[in-house]
Amino acid sequence: MDKIVTVCYGKEESWESKEAAEQFFLQAMMGSDGSERERYTNIYIKLKMGMTFCTDDEF
Repeated sequence: MDKIVTVCYGKEESWESKEAAEQFFLQAMMGSDGSERERYTNIYIKLKMGMTFCTDDEF
């Protein structure tokens, strides 16, 4: 399995599984609003698309 790496607010984090990363960013997305929610949403969408390196930048 490919290693999952996310970069959010400039902090790089590695994940043991895609599911763990998706769960974290889904919860973060639901518990935030405004630009913070947009950052978490950008990563969550990229994870759902199957990407293994995801940043909070827009496409």
